[in-house]
Amino acid sequence: MKLFIILGAINAFLAVALGAFGAHGLEGKIPEKYLKIWEKAVTYQMFHAGGLLAVGIIFGKMGANLLITWSGWLMFAGILIFSGSLYVLSVTQIKVLGAITPIGGVSFLAAWVLLILAVNKYL
Repeated sequence: MKLFIILGAINAFLAVALGAFGAHGLEGKIPEKYLKIWEKAVTYQMFHAGGLLAVGIIFGKMGANLLITWSGWLMFAGILIFSGSLYVLSVTQIKVLGAITPIGGVSFLAAWVLLILAVNKYL
């Protein structure tokens, strides 16, 4: 599905841009602890941008498939929830935001499981 490739490319672009912003724009402006949290958000966003690219490519090879479609959407949701909450936590230092981060992590895990199941079943 072209959409997952586009979403993957957009998220890869954003991960690079946000990584540079963190390294150059936030350094010295937020505590080191929160800079490391920002870096974690960038890392997971980039890994899962690659995952979205893979989902799009596999989707193109397999055709319409509910497992692969859900895998892509859960991966995208994981980026928004996991990385997004960590970005906001880093700049606001509102610790309660860290409580929603695991929801994004579970989305990532579910996405990878569905990708495994889809490939095992249809390829």
